[in-house]
Amino acid sequence: QVQVVESGGGLVQAGGSLRLSCAASGRSFSNFAMGWFREAPGKERTFVAAINRSGASTAYADSVKGRFTISRDNAANMAYLQMNSLKPEDTAVYYCAAKTVNYWSRNYYVEKDDYDYWGRGTQVTVSS
Repeated sequence: QVQVVESGGGLVQAGGSLRLSCAASGRSFSNFAMGWFREAPGKERTFVAAINRSGASTAYADSVKGRFTISRDNAANMAYLQMNSLKPEDTAVYYCAAKTVNYWSRNYYVEKDDYDYWGRGTQVTVSS
């Protein structure tokens, strides 16, 4: 059974940084493309960042480009989201997602419906 668990959320002042971690278990981690999404109160869950199986290809939402960095460590079965220069509008529950990709691919995925497994989320609150 695949499990996805996020950690690292918290309260930070505007301009600060946080690093979110995502552990995925139950299958070979290198067979997952990974993504981060966020959901602000009263809003839909939206795409933040994605990374392919190897980590060679990444994608970002326009709102976070240049501030957030997605990465992965396949040996440690972990994905990360480094968030710098945080703004109050980044406040949301952040979700990690995993998509099974059983073949070599440079593809990353930006749609919620592409993903097979989700974590329960971690709260990020940015104060002004």
